[in-house]
Amino acid sequence: MKPLAVLLTAAALACATAATAQTFPTKPIRIVVGFPAGGPLDQHARLLSDKLQTVLGQPVVMDYKSGAGGTVGAQEVMKSPADGHTIMLANTGVMVINPALYSKLPYATLKDFVPVARTAMQPLALLVNPNVPAKNLQEFMAYAKTRPGQVNFGSAGNGGISHLVPEMFKSATGLFMVHIPYRGSAPAFTDLMAGQVQFMAESIPQAASYHKQGKVRALAVTSRERNPALPDVPTVIESGIKGFEVVGFYGFLAPAGTPKEAVNKLSDAFKQVLQMPDVRNRMVSQGADPAFMGADDFAAFLASEMPRWAEVVKKSGAKLD
Repeated sequence: MKPLAVLLTAAALACATAATAQTFPTKPIRIVVGFPAGGPLDQHARLLSDKLQTVLGQPVVMDYKSGAGGTVGAQEVMKSPADGHTIMLANTGVMVINPALYSKLPYATLKDFVPVARTAMQPLALLVNPNVPAKNLQEFMAYAKTRPGQVNFGSAGNGGISHLVPEMFKSATGLFMVHIPYRGSAPAFTDLMAGQVQFMAESIPQAASYHKQGKVRALAVTSRERNPALPDVPTVIESGIKGFEVVGFYGFLAPAGTPKEAVNKLSDAFKQVLQMPDVRNRMVSQGADPAFMGADDFAAFLASEMPRWAEVVKKSGAKLD
């Protein structure tokens, strides 16, 4: 009887697994964003969500849990039911920078979450308020050099990519600028346009729109090649800083323990959405490169990125408790 019981149990589990694959999702998908509405992550999520709900056959709702460089949102997802119906859209900072930045981080990326899909690679633009009398990066460097400590740069928060890239820029050029951290990208960008801060590193979707309106001035992009959304803006390398290349990324994660079948269905849904020409075209026009990775490849990618960014954080001297 024991072998029969084992076979019946295995069959029951197989049926349950098949049922999960067939029925998921059974309710709306909640996408948690750990930053305020209106920022680059919000734009990216909204671009994908309409198509995603068509593919999955369930509504997709946004939930903003901002604070502590995305940590508040990560904790919200970590504690959510591991059924695939709550996922997190995260950036480079949340996934690979925070683990090196916070001495007491309440989550471990590859322990407390299951990677679902990488969706985009995204360089940043180095921006100034239009009242700064610099038309290119070399002119800005000359301007800031004669005003040590008088030029402020804003960021989405201590230790995030928008903080670390200017720190890397300062190290590469020897400039002394003062860091002003904000609770998210949107308020920092608002103060950049208002002239409360003079300099900022921001993702290209946000930068391109306001650069074209003349509300900020893009001086350079941090990718190796020029970006189609800002074709008139040179790279930092072109501007004379050898080897300066920094590209962030976006991706989705689910709570640890989420069934593989649900993860795979979500991952496949993102793949389908990112293959849609209108989505790809809009992403490129906003400055994000569609860069799908499935769950397993994304997990391997994160594992390789973590030591790289840990070294950047160490060199910057940034540390948060």
